[in-house]
Amino acid sequence: MSYYIGVDVGTGSARAVLVDDHGKTIVSHTKETTTWRDHDDHRIFEQSTNNIWDSISSCIKKCLAESKISPSSVKGLSFDATCSLAVSDFNGDPVIVTKGKNIGQNGDRNVILWADHRAEKEAELINSTGSVVLDYVGGTMSLEMEIPKTLWLKNHMEPSLFSRCQFFDLPDFLTYRATKDSTRSCCSVTCKCSFVPKSGWQADFFEKIGLEELVKTDYKQLGAANGEVLTAGKPVGNGLSKQAAEELGLVEGTPVGSAVIDAYAGWLGTVAGRYKDNGTLSDAIPSIDESRHRLAACAGTSTCHIVQSREGVFVNGVWGPYKDPVFQGWWMNEGGQSSTGQLIDFMIKTHPAYPRLQKIAEEHKSNIFSVLQDLLQKMKEENGVESLTELTKDMHFYPDLHGNRSPIADPRMRGSFVGLTLDDGLNDLARKYNVTLEAIALQTRHIVDEMNAKGHSITSIYMSGSQAKNIPMMQLFADTCGMPVVLPFDEGAAVPLGAAMLGRFAAEAATKGVDTMNEEQQGELLWRIMVEMTPPGTIVKPATSGREKKLIEAKYKIFREAIDIQYRWRKQIEEAMK
Repeated sequence: MSYYIGVDVGTGSARAVLVDDHGKTIVSHTKETTTWRDHDDHRIFEQSTNNIWDSISSCIKKCLAESKISPSSVKGLSFDATCSLAVSDFNGDPVIVTKGKNIGQNGDRNVILWADHRAEKEAELINSTGSVVLDYVGGTMSLEMEIPKTLWLKNHMEPSLFSRCQFFDLPDFLTYRATKDSTRSCCSVTCKCSFVPKSGWQADFFEKIGLEELVKTDYKQLGAANGEVLTAGKPVGNGLSKQAAEELGLVEGTPVGSAVIDAYAGWLGTVAGRYKDNGTLSDAIPSIDESRHRLAACAGTSTCHIVQSREGVFVNGVWGPYKDPVFQGWWMNEGGQSSTGQLIDFMIKTHPAYPRLQKIAEEHKSNIFSVLQDLLQKMKEENGVESLTELTKDMHFYPDLHGNRSPIADPRMRGSFVGLTLDDGLNDLARKYNVTLEAIALQTRHIVDEMNAKGHSITSIYMSGSQAKNIPMMQLFADTCGMPVVLPFDEGAAVPLGAAMLGRFAAEAATKGVDTMNEEQQGELLWRIMVEMTPPGTIVKPATSGREKKLIEAKYKIFREAIDIQYRWRKQIEEAMK
């Protein structure tokens, strides 16, 4: 049997899964990665590609040792990662991105994490240009993308040091590290680096914002010169280099598939799946056309919402449309929430009752989420209400504590809470936990509504990531959005499974001769692999009562009003400051 490895680099860890032809996980391992913060600047998040690569190496070697599978039986591998900016010199050695005297020198801290918000002024400049690149990011470029961060580095680095840098979206750096081939992926340069569909890099844009040196050197610092990019899974270079093979415990020349951003791997690992309804497997094997109706939500620290379409759909505040990030000839849009899992943790851990919650969970040999859910059910019964929505009907939370990514695209948005009391006990923590889940669900609906209003036809949500474990939250999503939510067979493995699918595609494409396959044949091969390797999931259907449905509709209206109120108050303050 042939085996494939998928590597997923998330916000706080690297994970490798070893799977067979059917997508069955043989073994997986995870290792935490290091993130550096600045105690004087909450916007700063930095990582190290050396640390990330060491974690990947450790995970792959453990997978091989535990499974006792020969490295020669691993026929392909690929990567997915967060859309973080990795910086190296042209030898591949890391370059420091930390503000200060060492910036631009060689050193470990060479990754500006996706969540880093230091480039606010650079993003404002970019958004004032009116460039065509803005049309393909929902009208407003996020400060989380790579070009604002690259411009920030130019503004803080000596010119001689800046000129020796290569700039990679992290997934592309990993395939570069694995193969010594710097060919970029269509997914990364299109989705995060301002590479415009059909026409490529825009020289006038880079010149206008002050990155003219990128143009003068024919974009060698960014890659993708002359439009040379690889769609998802296409073989990169000659496969694993000798050095990388030794570091990972694999065979030199093993095919490496062009990588994708982690949320797109979640899309790959879920949307071709069938599902079980009360134990019965759905009959129809989905076609690629069905993907138009399936929104993939990859939900961990943050959440990304991805949908595919035959034609480009322009949605204000939603990234894209991106052409060919996974399938040639198809377009994709990407909505997002900058803080969801992180927000849940924040709301729980900053509450005065959190130590007591931890103690109860330890005493009952449970976890804090189960304890909170039990508390909520008990309060529902004691208060004689039909639902948790009714239990927290007078509490309203707007959740943008880390700015809004979609569909407003405003990093200045902040959180707000209505319904506070003097209660600081466990019951109050449980209520606030429920309202936090509710706010995330309401914002998901806001994103879906905007996508559908502009031309998409989303009818279901396919989840991946850690939040898919939270069944009450998934029911809340289904009830709030008014559509079924499909949970993957293994919520934690769906994202690296998507990367493993690209490893298999690279292996089969290399065998068949990818240059001899036309666009349609390549698409058919990748979709077949996705269908064959996606285990059946489980469907969660909307199940609201009449009263709860009315309450959700009222809360959604209040949620939307909270946005208008915040803008109105901001304007009043700005006028008062004149």
